[in-house]
Amino acid sequence: MQYLVSVIFDRDGLATEDEQAAIDVFNDRLVAEDHWVFAGGLAAPGTATVIDNRSEEALFTDGPFLESKEYLAGFWVIQAADLDVALKLAAEGSKACNRKVEVRPFL
Repeated sequence: MQYLVSVIFDRDGLATEDEQAAIDVFNDRLVAEDHWVFAGGLAAPGTATVIDNRSEEALFTDGPFLESKEYLAGFWVIQAADLDVALKLAAEGSKACNRKVEVRPFL
C-alpha cells in the first residue's frame, strides 16, 4: 500500500545542513528497504498559484490556497505493508527533517 507523508512546517527557509544530511540518510534507507516511491520539497507558500477552472474562464490567484501559519513544506510517497509500518517510517522521517508530518493512505 502507498502512503503520503506530508511534511508540515511553520517558518520560511530550507532545511539546515544537519537536517538535510539526516533527510538524505533517511531517504537512502527508504530506497534500501524498498519503501521509496517519490519525495520532494516545496517552495514557500507565497510562490503558489491557485487555479479555479470550474466556470466559463480559469481564474488564477497568486498565493496559497489557504492562509495558515503551517504549510506543506515537502512530502514522501512511501510503500509500506500496512499503516503500522507507515507510521513507524513517518515517525523516523519526522525526526530526520525535524518537522511534523501527516500520514494518509492512497485509495
